[in-house]
Amino acid sequence: MMIVLHRIDPRRNMARFYALSIERNLLGEWSLVRNYGRIGRRGVFRLDICGSRADAYAAARRLAQRKALKGYVPA
Repeated sequence: MMIVLHRIDPRRNMARFYALSIERNLLGEWSLVRNYGRIGRRGVFRLDICGSRADAYAAARRLAQRKALKGYVPA
């Protein structure tokens, strides 16, 4: 699963992205991978280990909803 969100506001010179993906790591654990930053740049990566695949999906949904409240829209 991959969710990519953008928040673009030319008046404020804002062009941001927020990408969420769910992956398995080498130990077989489920991870929520976040990549965020300015569009056109590499961005920052963050990895959150989750107890199960369902937990990872729930966390991704919560984050996407919070970002939508701040003005992010699907890319």
